[in-house]
Amino acid sequence: MEKVEENYKVPNLEKGIAVLEYLSLRSAGETLQDIKSALDISQTTAYRILNTLVRLEYLYFNEETKKYKLSRKLLTLGFRTLNEHSLLETVLPHLRDLRDRVKETACFGVLGDEKGIFIEQAQGYHTFRFVLSPGKPFELHCSAPGKAIMAYLPNTVRDRYLSYMTFPRYNDRTITSREVYLRELESVRKKGYAIDNEEEMSGVICVGAPILNYTGYPCGAIWISGPKDRLSDSVISDTVKVIKEVAGEISNELGFKK
Repeated sequence: MEKVEENYKVPNLEKGIAVLEYLSLRSAGETLQDIKSALDISQTTAYRILNTLVRLEYLYFNEETKKYKLSRKLLTLGFRTLNEHSLLETVLPHLRDLRDRVKETACFGVLGDEKGIFIEQAQGYHTFRFVLSPGKPFELHCSAPGKAIMAYLPNTVRDRYLSYMTFPRYNDRTITSREVYLRELESVRKKGYAIDNEEEMSGVICVGAPILNYTGYPCGAIWISGPKDRLSDSVISDTVKVIKEVAGEISNELGFKK
């Protein structure tokens, strides 16, 4: 059986997938030399694979830095595998509505293999605002969307993600223990929203809520980000109401019923 399976292998396809997986963990991109060394691929083979992926628009090549980076094409393919029909198309109008109502940048993200993945945003109206790149990972222990999603996961799934988490400290506000984090998730579930109170970036506050599908499973989260000087306690209180309302509207469109 092993010999039969060996006969049906496509070595260069496996190497191409290895390249994609390698670059998925390196948002800044890597050079040809870095890639061939890390994956133990000959320079000729690596060059052919990389240029094929660039031609097919799965990778970008930066002429100045000589680095290869993943494009958004894989992100698009990934969305097509979601159980929810046209999830992003459902979320986008509401994301813009959220932005219009709170004036801050509104974002949407989902769970990845080990961290969250930022998907799309509606940029805020202020001169100073946050701009993220699609595909950028976010931490689950100190981000509003990470907490919002984790709080509503089934215990078995949540425990799997917890097993990956190392709780890196970004400042004195960062949660760095599993016990404290679990208590935080209990609070998030009771309130229906999560806050990143300068836990990753000093001076930056995020408020988020989960998006639930027809089974009650958190298939993503929406959140807003803004500087502390614009998000006073009273503004946050008003923003929480809007985010919970918008998240509820999206969840209802996905079939969720309380």
